[in-house]
Amino acid sequence: MLHLPRLYAIVDPLDTGRSPVALAEALLAGGARCLQLRWKPAAPREVLEAARAIHPLARAAGALFIVNDRPDVALLAGADGVHVGQDDLPPAAVRRVLGQGRIVGVSTHDLDQVRAAVAAGADYVAVGPVYATISKVGALAPRGLDLVRAARPLVPCPLVAIGGIDARTAPDVIAAGADAVAMIGALVRTPDPAAAVRGVLARLPT
Repeated sequence: MLHLPRLYAIVDPLDTGRSPVALAEALLAGGARCLQLRWKPAAPREVLEAARAIHPLARAAGALFIVNDRPDVALLAGADGVHVGQDDLPPAAVRRVLGQGRIVGVSTHDLDQVRAAVAAGADYVAVGPVYATISKVGALAPRGLDLVRAARPLVPCPLVAIGGIDARTAPDVIAAGADAVAMIGALVRTPDPAAAVRGVLARLPT
């Protein structure tokens, strides 16, 4: 079964003006060993270029590299897998693009979606948003730790919690049953993303 590091760091420039490649370098330097490239406003060509630049950096650090939404980009860049949401390609279609042996993660927001993701053979299931978040346009209302606790017994693969999580709240999310915590704003909007990663890792159980 897939093993995910406790911190699932998402490379998304948001409103920082930073390049995704520079952010990836900083997050890896801080000790992140799982990166997802999420760059919604960028053109597909830009996402592919960034993914191709980040992939060797992640590999050199021994980190998993996941691409958000785009199995075609993940395949072309040699990424370890892809993460899809409820409005993206279903996991079965993603596997037809990627082939076997690559990771397919699925975002879920309620228990019915959790069950569907498990039934579809997701390699990991993400649940959230746990807390209020401003990193995503049109974000859903926070689900709280109750969703994490309720999802845990339904998910035989790694369970990733996302949404408004920071260094202070991450230990509570892990204690509620998540195997990993995904973070965007708490890392990329800080003056020193590498230091932010180190601060999070210092508070998470090994």
